[in-house]
Amino acid sequence: MLGFRLVEPFLQQLFSEEYRVLRPRAPIPPIHARFRKFTSLNTTIRMREGVLRVHLSDLLEGAPEPVLRAIAHILLAKLYRKPIEATHASRYKRYTLSEPVVRQTEQIRQLRGRKRVITAKGQYWDLDEVFESLNTSFFFGLLGRPVLTWSEHNARRLLGHYDAAHNTIMVSRVFDRADVPRFAIEYLMYHEMLHLKHPVTVRRGRRCVHPRAFQEEEELFPQIDAARAYLKTL
Repeated sequence: MLGFRLVEPFLQQLFSEEYRVLRPRAPIPPIHARFRKFTSLNTTIRMREGVLRVHLSDLLEGAPEPVLRAIAHILLAKLYRKPIEATHASRYKRYTLSEPVVRQTEQIRQLRGRKRVITAKGQYWDLDEVFESLNTSFFFGLLGRPVLTWSEHNARRLLGHYDAAHNTIMVSRVFDRADVPRFAIEYLMYHEMLHLKHPVTVRRGRRCVHPRAFQEEEELFPQIDAARAYLKTL
């Protein structure tokens, strides 16, 4: 099948072994496991017509055997609502947050991922103008402008987002209204611009999205309390 490749037999064996550990008395169903070209470290597992079907991102093809075993354990535990062993969870987390894997994942996202860019110019607010105004006021005009775009829909759960892989700041179209105060959209943009200045790092196996320097600089926004209060209304 186009876009799929059968995994090595040992991977299928890993899933069988972990299945037996989690469900010692249940018969092991047929297991079909394949690598698939995802844009991230996605993994999926489903039981369909009596067959256990597993899709792993091809970014995991080079993972060590203990990591693949941890993945098998985690997926099966989630499927059958069993407790996830801490050692497996920790091993998987350390691997996926390691610098080489994070770097490779970002590169793959750039190559394979498609970022839907609508427009920076909305009906009431121009994201380019908002960005440049904040760049001058808070960053001495030194931040390079990323791709700026409104979201396709009036998203209320994800109000804003900086995508480092595509160097894009997305702002929810829910802000593109005449009754939205300027300080609200400025604060949201300012927050995402700080992600440009303070990229995500990994420390001791944990992703650091909002380091102390980020948080301290965010507090410098003059109307931060009013802006946060407004965002809560959304």
